[in-house]
Formats: sequence, C-alpha cells, structure tokens
Amino acid sequence: MTIDPATLAALSGISTATITTVLLKKGLRNVWMRGTRPIRAGQPRIVGAAFTLRFVPAREDLATPESWSSPISTRAAIEAMPQGCITVVDAMGVTDAGIFGDILCARMAKRGVAGLVTDGVVRDLAGVLATGLPVWCQGAAAPASVTGLTFVNWQQPIGCGGVAVFPDDVVMVDDDGAVVIPNKLVAEVAAVAADQERLEEWIMTEVNQGASLPGLYPPNAENKARYEVWAKHR
Repeated sequence: MTIDPATLAALSGISTATITTVLLKKGLRNVWMRGTRPIRAGQPRIVGAAFTLRFVPAREDLATPESWSSPISTRAAIEAMPQGCITVVDAMGVTDAGIFGDILCARMAKRGVAGLVTDGVVRDLAGVLATGLPVWCQGAAAPASVTGLTFVNWQQPIGCGGVAVFPDDVVMVDDDGAVVIPNKLVAEVAAVAADQERLEEWIMTEVNQGASLPGLYPPNAENKARYEVWAKHR
C-alpha cells in the first residue's frame, strides 16, 4: 500500500492518543496494541503501512535452527518487506524468546523498513539498539525465537497485542505505543484527527491562561464559536 503523501504528512503530526479518540468516536475501541513500548526514549513518531508476520506456539519438529533456512522463514520475510513499511509481528505476547536479533534488525534497517512493532521481545538488545531500527516491543530475552515460537508466514491477518492487524492497514507509533488505523478509514481519520489536534491546541492555550474545563473540554457552543474564530486566524 502506498499512503497518499498529503495523508501521510497529516498523520505524521498527530499523536496516537488523538488517533485513538477519533477511532473511538467511530466505534473502534480496540486499536492500541498492548505491550508495544518504545525500546528506547526519543524514538521518532512513525506512520507506515503494516507488513505482518505471524508466529504460533513452538512445535519441536518445526521450530528448529534448521527452519531459519526454509523458504518460509523470518529471513525470507525480511527480503519481502518494502521500504517505508512498519513490520508488525504477532508473537502471542511471548516474552521468553526473542523474535529478532541484531542481524535481522540490521537487514531490516538496510532495506529501509521504518520500524518494528511486536507484542513479544527482541534479543541481542545492545546490537539491536546499534542498528538504529526503531522498535516497539515488551523488552528483551536471550533465547532464540524457536525456543518458544514457530514462524508461520507473512502478509496475513494477525493479532498483535490483542488487536487485529491486516496487511496494509496503517500503523502509527510514538511514545504511547502502536495504534492501527483500518485501511479504508485512513484518509477520513487523518482529516478528522488534524481538526482534533487543532482544537486541543486551542483548549490547551485556554487552560494555560486559567480557563476551567466545564464547557471547554469538550467545548460548548460558545467555546466552539470562539475556537472557530481562532482557527480562521491561525
């Protein structure tokens, strides 16, 4: 999926918190992926199309070091990742087996992958950090993925952190974690969210000037009118 440049630019200036509010108003409550925390402070806010990977519980005849050479492997999946995508990995919340280490993350960075999101963990933490690849996960563990997981395939619907993610949905990540925007709602959500951000900017200005919250957040008719005047001259 190629995201419209104007939509991408709009989304890049919006927080995941605002996106969850906009999606809530559209009836979507379960869009924030649990356990997806930035692996280090200061990672950039990123927006991109989801490239999905799926693991299932380890089965001893399949989850072996030899499986890393299979045509259906994490190595092969990385070579299929397009530039600018956000890789979203269903690790079923497993935290005692790292899905990727430094070498795999380095290859993702070389291919121009924008970021990695998983409800699991990585391994070789110092090396992963050195690659510069932005990662959102639950932390780190030394054991390899095959000690607890079997890789199944890529670009299929997955569940990550209790959230359904389909290939080419749009994923946003920032300090609050990872949020998914359904593909068909992206342009509409971007427009509404931009308006919401402007409104909240004005509300924050009013709060800093000593205004009380009732009738301001959310705004009543009088304050909506005041906001509209402000927005026209912004």
